[in-house]
Amino acid sequence: MSFPLLTATAALPAIGAVATAAVPAARRTAAKWLALLVSLATLALAIAVLVRFDPGGGRYQLTESHAWIAEFGVRYELGVDGIAVALIALTALLMPFIILAGWHDADPLETGSRRWRPTQGFFALILAVEAMVILSFEATDVFLFYIFFEAMLIPMYFLIGGFGDHAHEHGEKAASTQRSYAAVKFLLYNLVGGLIMLAAVIGLYVVAGNFSLQEIAQARADGSLHMATNTERWLFLGFFFAFAVKAPLWPLHTWLPNAMQESTAPVAVLITAVVDKVGTFAMLRFCLQLFPEASKWATPAILVLALVSVIYGALLAVGQRDIKRLVAYASISHFGFIIMGIFAMTSQGQSGATLYMVNHGISTAALMLVAGFLISRRGSRLIADYGGVQKVAPVLAGTFLIGSLATLSLPGLAPFVSEFLVLVGTFTRYPAIGIIATFGIVLAALYTLVLYQRTMTGPVKPEVSAMPDLRVREILVIAPLVVLLIFLGVYPKPVTDIVNPAVKSTLSDVHKKDPQPEVEAAK
Repeated sequence: MSFPLLTATAALPAIGAVATAAVPAARRTAAKWLALLVSLATLALAIAVLVRFDPGGGRYQLTESHAWIAEFGVRYELGVDGIAVALIALTALLMPFIILAGWHDADPLETGSRRWRPTQGFFALILAVEAMVILSFEATDVFLFYIFFEAMLIPMYFLIGGFGDHAHEHGEKAASTQRSYAAVKFLLYNLVGGLIMLAAVIGLYVVAGNFSLQEIAQARADGSLHMATNTERWLFLGFFFAFAVKAPLWPLHTWLPNAMQESTAPVAVLITAVVDKVGTFAMLRFCLQLFPEASKWATPAILVLALVSVIYGALLAVGQRDIKRLVAYASISHFGFIIMGIFAMTSQGQSGATLYMVNHGISTAALMLVAGFLISRRGSRLIADYGGVQKVAPVLAGTFLIGSLATLSLPGLAPFVSEFLVLVGTFTRYPAIGIIATFGIVLAALYTLVLYQRTMTGPVKPEVSAMPDLRVREILVIAPLVVLLIFLGVYPKPVTDIVNPAVKSTLSDVHKKDPQPEVEAAK
């Protein structure tokens, strides 16, 4: 038997989470270093997956399959295509930076035992989320995917509610109340979506007789499994609703601004750069592959919802007073672009959407982590409490500018390529949607540049006059992300080469081809 690389990639952070939680309370620093080393080892395994994956090979590679609950046809089945490989690499890449950025976020507070926070638990929960996200990307058994799709909510709930941001203008009591509200809202929204998906998963088993993604998809393709039109549409809606909540897609998005606002910056990155990607990934892997006809039936409505997300998220970002809420609404706009690219049903759109998932993860991590460093220095999330930071902390301001420019998809930075592909892919099939979506770019320029102007330029406010610049640990977090933004902005080929074959297979599942360009005959 060959080495179970996919299992190892998910099992290592799971084991690391247990080991980190078991470190004695007095050894907080040892727990931090253990979590960091586990995340680096997981990154090494993710790189091994990347190296062993052959873009020109079969659709699902490095597969593992073992009997689990035989009576119900549930198997422990893993496999990765190019899209999954790219997102596993993104997840494993971001984790060391998240851990480094949150190095002191769960240290005991000085005002008494009631505000003591277990450092070991904080880092153990982060590793647990990593394990569950990676398994969600690897699972090719629908029931196995569902388990980890839902299980990741539990550690995220405790990370938001138990280790939230304490920069609150109304004091610690108000901060605690808001954290609890944000955590419960996050959990309830996603649990409702998950319960609806569970009903659809059971319905799929009744129709197909098993949970194997590959077997069901193959049976759909060769005609041996036929679903009634209404049955397929209801099952599709059950799956899509859960994924749209997690993505998040308007109008199911309202949990995200609260969750990001009340989380520490590293946890906010974990939410929007890692966990939320499971929703958009699952649309590609499960909705389009299992329910191709229903996907085409729902496409016009989904594109309208995605377009509303693009414009609505950008408009609300323009009016935000809170830095974290601004980044949250910007992410809602960006997820609108991703979903638009997926359901444009073109190779450019879906390649751009997959690339956007990777690039958005890197750019949001860069901007949010720098914002977290800024907030920790001033003790406030309010934009109005800053001004003139670039004069006292030029490195912090410079990295904040690069993160902001990446958020508005400046040419030369990674998100530009993916956003351009999404718009081109959408325009070729749905020109009206593509044209209106371009206004999201204009609004992005407005909210990001205004954010930079109000916080970094102008007279130096007395409260920031003594603000220190980025420290060595913080530079180690941000510098690699900035390098990646620039590298993938000028040379995205390493990612597109991996994901394009999987995109072609997905288009084949829904029996779609790229529209032929209309060329006027030469006279």
